[in-house]
Formats: sequence, structure tokens, C-alpha cells
Amino acid sequence: MTPGRPDGEGVATPGSAGLSRPGLRGREAELERLRALVEAVRDGEGGAVASLRGEPGIGKTVLLEETVSIARARGFAVSHGRAEELHELAPLASLASGLLHGDPPLLSSTDFADLAGHHDQRVWLVERLAQLIEERAAATPVLIAIDDVQWADPLSRFALGVLPARLLSSPVLWLLAGRNAPEPYGQGPRTTTLPLRPLSGTALAALARDVLGENVPERVARLLDGAAGNPFLASEMLTGIAASGGDGPQPPERLVLGVRDRLAGLRPDTLHFLRIGSVLGRAFTLADAAALCGRPASGLGAELDEAISTGLLHDEGERLLFRHDLLRQAVYADLTPSVRRALHREAASRLAAAGRSSVDAVPHLLKSAEPGDLEAVGLLGAAATDMIAVMPERAADLATRALELVPRHAPMMFDAGERAVVALTRAGRYTRARDTGDALLARRPPLEVFARLQCVLGDTLWHLDEVHELTRRSTAALAAVTDPVVRARLTARLAMARSRGRDLGAARETGERALAEAERAGDREARVLALWALGEIALNAGDCAAAVEHHTALSVFDTAFLPEEAVARIHTDDFDTVRRLLGTAGDAPLRPAMLIWAQGTLNMGLGRLDDADADFVTAERLEADLHVPGNLVNIRVNRGLLAMLRGDRDAAREHLDVVRAAVAARPNTGNQAAHQYFEAVVADAGGDHAAAAELVRSAQRDHPLLRWRLLRPHVVQAVGIALRGGDRNLAEDLAAQAGEHAARNPSVPTARGAAAHAAGLVDADPGLLERSVRVLLTGPRPLPLAAASADLGRALLTAGDPAAAPALARAHDIYARAGADAEADRVRADPERAAGRSGRRTGGLRPRHGQGWDALTASERKVARLIAAGHTNRSAAEALVVSPHTVNTHLASIFRKLSVRSRVHLARIVLAEGDAGKPPAAE
Repeated sequence: MTPGRPDGEGVATPGSAGLSRPGLRGREAELERLRALVEAVRDGEGGAVASLRGEPGIGKTVLLEETVSIARARGFAVSHGRAEELHELAPLASLASGLLHGDPPLLSSTDFADLAGHHDQRVWLVERLAQLIEERAAATPVLIAIDDVQWADPLSRFALGVLPARLLSSPVLWLLAGRNAPEPYGQGPRTTTLPLRPLSGTALAALARDVLGENVPERVARLLDGAAGNPFLASEMLTGIAASGGDGPQPPERLVLGVRDRLAGLRPDTLHFLRIGSVLGRAFTLADAAALCGRPASGLGAELDEAISTGLLHDEGERLLFRHDLLRQAVYADLTPSVRRALHREAASRLAAAGRSSVDAVPHLLKSAEPGDLEAVGLLGAAATDMIAVMPERAADLATRALELVPRHAPMMFDAGERAVVALTRAGRYTRARDTGDALLARRPPLEVFARLQCVLGDTLWHLDEVHELTRRSTAALAAVTDPVVRARLTARLAMARSRGRDLGAARETGERALAEAERAGDREARVLALWALGEIALNAGDCAAAVEHHTALSVFDTAFLPEEAVARIHTDDFDTVRRLLGTAGDAPLRPAMLIWAQGTLNMGLGRLDDADADFVTAERLEADLHVPGNLVNIRVNRGLLAMLRGDRDAAREHLDVVRAAVAARPNTGNQAAHQYFEAVVADAGGDHAAAAELVRSAQRDHPLLRWRLLRPHVVQAVGIALRGGDRNLAEDLAAQAGEHAARNPSVPTARGAAAHAAGLVDADPGLLERSVRVLLTGPRPLPLAAASADLGRALLTAGDPAAAPALARAHDIYARAGADAEADRVRADPERAAGRSGRRTGGLRPRHGQGWDALTASERKVARLIAAGHTNRSAAEALVVSPHTVNTHLASIFRKLSVRSRVHLARIVLAEGDAGKPPAAE
């Protein structure tokens, strides 16, 4: 239902004297800024956010509604919604309140039903919502206005934190009105924040003249000082004076007293009806009020008529609405605390008994439940379970509140505690989850309960990187468990923990035992964990074929693990299958951050450095949106190594700073190894070869270098660092690891080529280097081929062999095409090579501009042309066979480099460059 304006903030009743534009007195400057924003968005300046902030009654609603009217008059499609205080458990309710209504609505009911079916995939849901809004905005500018945004449900808040930036290039204006509390949205570079201050004395005087005429008594002016510049309070005073005459009784100086005066003249049944309504919220249905009153709705006609006649309620048809939330609060405040609590508790029980969802009952329980209220424990727990996939943070709050209400020795304590541990873990509150579980274990539960608690704590400990503690606890619990499902899950957790250890053979045996137990128990969760553990163990052991086998089985069983299968296949050089896999993911609501990490890893292997960097930027942004930066170190290490290939040491150092901070916050062994290796590459490039070699050695502190999957493709570079640092033993050790890895993976060209390359460097053997090139020519990775060709060329140059020239030419051309400018420079700078090529240049170095059309990468130009041709982000992604999230990243970079604000501006630049007619594949 689109919110009406039933005498909104400072708005008098229709037909009252004066007050033709109530609430706008003293707001002329703010209204003019909002009008300018509407016109800028309409005229193609791109998206924007306007945030109206202020205390209740200060005039936010009337400004918002006036802006809605202005936008409608200028041809905008409008979504006008309002968040409700007691509806914050309903996923996406705040956005849906406007999106589904209007003439026509911004979203169809079919579109929204599709979204509602994927509430548990927040990133997918927001991207799909963005696509729908973007498609609508392609035809007409869009205004999305939400009042009382401080009460928005968590899923709407998440969407509002992402959508404005996502739709920045589209003509979408977001208008968010709320109280002064800080909010997690509306803080972008295109945000206009309008804090509404108290009205000036001049504005209050003008408001008084609107109501009372030109001759306003001095006594009235003094009374208006009691409104403290709040237009709603001032309007209430003036309305009372206008109704009673200038010589009437002095109006109250506080709204609660004024409402109490109104209530005093009401019949007792009407008074009870209004108080019930104030407990149900600003908006409520007559049926709910009737249920709480214990009367049929048809019997409340007289009470409803009297409540409306007092100016306290407005009838919207589908629901009743207090004319302003300050009025509801005044009625609510007139109830004693014990009466409020009792009414909320009764409301929860009646709503639950009537079959209403927990979303309706739980807000009342949170205001009324007391320790020992077992019905409340059950309802809160059920609500937490229902919403854990949608709003894990809120589910954690509800589950912990349920646990607090359980009597200390009640049998349900452990069930409620287990639910709280699971919810806290899903919400990312790992330390609190562990502490909650340990407090329950300290109560010495029965052995089966002990095992079950240790099982759910296993997930918590895994996320805390406490693998030794996970191993210890899982082993202890397995000695006590008899339930086959819990046993299978515990065994799988133990296998996951052992995947991080040194004895991968024992880990594999544990994983196989876990899989057998899971199949016997018929438990899906245990099977997923066991397959995941076996895949991780195989990858860590360097058995790439086995890793593909297990991760493929896992992906078939649960498509959410498709990214893991893709990464496993990348390690086998099976790039064609990986492309098909990522293509089949399409628009499915999988794990987008991990999918794009896999895409970035593939592009890195293919030598598409610009595309890989864009993918890693996108993956990091998506993790940040979800507040789960679990892959941050790997992302930034990869981006730093890409920056070094390009010769951008400043960017590499920025990435290194982020890695240092992230490792300090999460110092697991994998993060530390990746960090140490990145430090080594930077030190080596800076000429400190001895320190670099020592850093490579320190990267092997816990495990051999090739144990770390992220570092496996860089083993040849590590050999070179060791040799330049004078550490031949380290170089020989690394070359031996590469040989062992090749022996385990004889069908993987990169593994065999890297082994020959590493051995050729250690032994200074051109024959091995030549073999490396031959092998790598059969594989899909250009950069290892370029490195082997460069080292072969240098070795042949030293021997005076003319075959050096073509080898160096091949290396240079591959590096130049990939954008690895630093490596291309190294190869090209050799004077002997220059003479051998007789000045021939095949490609040259692309200068890296910071701004302008020449600064765009090849992929960014493709995106720019498609968007300029009228594509949406989604259709551009389909044309390029990439994720819409990656298109978003490209667009943000394009807008920054071209200093444009909208698709209209971008189209003009593309046209001016003469590129508008080129096909996307022209680069």
C-alpha cells in the first residue's frame, strides 16, 4: 500500500483554513535542493541518493511526499514505501512496501515472488533487484522513496547499502527519510544529506499566519516557543487554537498531555481500542485489534469512528494508521510499563494462536517476554530458524534472546543453546558462538548432547582457524557419540581439520571414513562435509586428478560448490571445462564472490591480467558487502603479483599494506605463507635478493611451498629468487618439489613444464629449458611459456646461439599482449636481443594512462561500447559471457577514468571516439 498523507508531519486536515502548503514553511532551501536533484537525474546526470535526517515531526515526511509529487510531474516512475517499527523481521518488507504498489508498480508481483524465493542468497537477490530496476530506468527515470528508514528490515538495509552504488549510472534517485541515528547506506560520493533543523521563529510565525490569519496574538507566539521549532508540534498547537477559538483554553505545551486531553473525552471502549492499536504499531489491521480486544471486528465500528473523528487515526482501507507516529507514541507513552508489557505479550499469544507467522508475533515478544516464558522461547527459536538463511544477524539476536529466557536447569537449555551457536556462527560472531557453546559444555551435559554441541562448534572453530582445537574436540566427541548422523558429521569435521595438517595420508583416510559413515547415515550435511574435506586434502597434497574427482562429486551433489570444482580443474589445466562450468552458472543464485574468484583465477592463468584484476576487485567488493572478507589475503596477494608484472610497484605496495593488516587480524598458516611470498617478490624487485630468499624460506615455515595452492604457479619465480639470493639449497629444494608435483600430475602440462623450467634454472641447462618450452606450448597458460622462453633465450644468448632471438621475441610478445609491461621491458632491454631482432617490434608496450579513453582496458572498452549502445548491465554481461558483477566493476572503473556520471555521458564519449559502431570483440 502506498503510504497516504493523512495529515502527515505538520500537515493539517484537508479543507482547513490556510495551510495550503503545510510543513514546507522554513523548508524552501531543502525543497529547492531536492527539486534540483530530481531534475539532474531526469536530465541524465546519473543516479543519486538524498537522505533526509531529523527528529520525529521535524518535517521529513512532507518533504519526501512533496518530492514524490515533483518527480511524478516530471515523468518519474515512483516507488513510495514506508518501513514499520514492528515489521523489521519481514525480509525485504520495507522496499516491497513501495516497489509492489504504484500506477504501474515498479515491480510486478511475479518478479517479486521470484526474488522472495531466493531470500537466502542476498547478493544474488540484490543483483537481480538491481537488474529489474535498471531495466525500468532504461525507459523512464525512477524515484525510490522510503520513509521511516530507521526501521527498515535487515534485508532491505542490506539492499539499500548496495543498490545505490550499483545503479549509479542509471537515472535512479533514492530518497530516504529517517531519524538521526547513523545508517549503513546513503554514504556514497553522490549522496546529498539534508539534516532538518528546528524551524526558525520567522518560519513558525508564517505557519501561525497560515492557520490563524494575519493577526496572530502575542500569547500564541509565546506558546509556539514550546514547540522547539518542531513543525508537527507547532501545527498541533495551532490546530487546537483554531478549533477552540483564540479565547479558548490554553493548548498543552507537550504532545503527550495534549493527546491525554483528547483521550479523556473518549468513551472507555474507544480509549482501549486506541491503546491496543498503539501496541500493534503505527499501522495495524482492524482484525488484529479486534482479536486483541477480544471482540469481533464488526463490533468496533463506533470505536473506530470516534478514533478517526479525534484526528488520531486514519483509515487506509486495508489497515488503520495513526496520523503521525508521534501521536502513536503519545498514546503508547500514556500506558504504564506493566500494561504495555502485558498487552505486547497478549498480542504475541493471540497472533500465534491465530496462525500468524513468527514475523508478526516475535516483535511483541521482544518487548514482553520474561525469563521462564517457554512459549516465547519456542517462538523466538522457531523465528531464528526460519530467518537464519535470510537475515543471519537478526536470527542470532533472536536465538540468543531465546537462550536467555530458558530457566537455568530446564531440559530445553541445550537445544536452545545449540540453536544459538549455529545462528551466531552463521552471523559471523565466531567468538561469541564459541563462548556460548563452552558455557553450555561447562554444565556437563549428557554424552550425546556433548557430542552434538562439539559438532556444531566444529564449524565455529573452523572459521576461527583453530584447527588444532577442532582436531582435539572432534576426537574427544567421537569417543562419546552413538548417533550415526552426529558421528558422520564429527568425522567429516575431523577430516577438514586434518586437511590443514602435515599427515595428509591420515587426513585422506579420515575423509574416506567420513564419506562412508555419511552414506550409511543418509545425512546430506555429513556427505557435503566429507566430499569437501577429501577435495581439499587432495588439492593440498597436489593430487589434482583426485581433487577434481571429489569436487566434481560435491558440485553435482550441491551446486553451491561449483566454484570449488572450477578451481580444482584450473589446477589440471582443463580451462575449456572451466569456461563451460562458469558459463552454466549463469544467473543461478550460487556464491557469487567465489564464482568470480574462480573466474579471476582462470583469467590469471590465461594471461588476461586486466580481466583477472577486475574479477578480483569484484570478488573483494562482494565479500565486503556481506562483511565476510575470508578471501581477502589471497585476493590482494594475486592483485599485488599482477601489479608487479605490470611494473606498478606503488599499487603492489598498497596491496601489501592491506595483506599485512589482514594477516595480523587472521594469522592462519596459509595467509602467512602467501604474505611472506608476496613480501619476497617485492623485496627481490627492489634489489634486496638475500632478504627475498629468506622470505621465500619463511613461506615454507609450516609446509613446503607447493603445499600452498596459491603459490604453486609461482614455483619457478621462487627458484629465481633463491638463486639471486645465493641460496642454492633452497633453489634445489623448490625444484625438487616441482619435480614431485609433476610426477603426481603427469597429464598437466603446466606442472611438467614448471618442473623442467625449475630444474633448468638450477642446473643452468638450456636443454631442460627447451624441454620446458616444448611442454608449455601444449598447455593453456601463456605467462609460464613466456617465462620459460625468456630464460631459454637468455641462456642461448650467453652461449652465443642465434636461436635466442625467436625465444626472446616469443617471450616479449606474450608479455606485451598480456599487459605484463615490467616483464616485457626486461626482455626487450637486453641489448643483445635488440640486435638479434634487428629493431623489429611486435606489439610494443601499451602506455598506462590514468585518465581518458586510452586508460581503458580492452574489456572496459567492450563494456563501454555495449552500454553506449543501450545495453543494461545484465545484457552486457550476457554478451561478454561474464558476471553482471564484473560488468559493474568495469563500469565503475570506466566512469572513474572518463570522469563521467551517467550512461548518457558515456554514450557521448564513445560516439566522439568513433567507437560506437565497433563490435565488442574488436579489441
